[in-house]
Amino acid sequence: MKKVFLSLLAASFLAIGTNEVNAQARYRTALGLGIDLGDGPTLVGPQIKHFFDGANAGNAQVLFGDDVTVLGVDYSYNQAIAGTNGLNWYVGVGPQLAFIDGGRWWYDDRNDDRTYFALRPAAGLEFKIPSAPLAFHFDWKPWWNLSNRSNFEPARFTLGFKFTLN
Repeated sequence: MKKVFLSLLAASFLAIGTNEVNAQARYRTALGLGIDLGDGPTLVGPQIKHFFDGANAGNAQVLFGDDVTVLGVDYSYNQAIAGTNGLNWYVGVGPQLAFIDGGRWWYDDRNDDRTYFALRPAAGLEFKIPSAPLAFHFDWKPWWNLSNRSNFEPARFTLGFKFTLN
């Protein structure tokens, strides 16, 4: 009897923990479209976001613009905003690689092939529509280039439109 009781108690705690994770994350994985804009070129491309647990997530994107392709991954810490249904805030950071194909990057006048390495901190809001498999985000995501004439561009933002899978 004692083993049955302890098994049920452990299963209850596991179920409560799983519900808590789902309540914070609102979804596990989402696919969508990212738009990176602000001072400089506008970049557009696919993205995927995956929650590792209720608060920690990874995001990957491939963005395209005139003569540039940007590959990036980000880690973010996410929390629900109390009193709202589906609205979360998040902060994060991640590396980005920009591949320039014979064009100019917005702060560098050289017309040749280059690869730029940048770190991009992010702070933003994400809204998951409670009754639909859709989520949207808006964040401030400055570009801190660490290579080829180092530069910091604070006026960069991203918008995201995602279809949540689960």
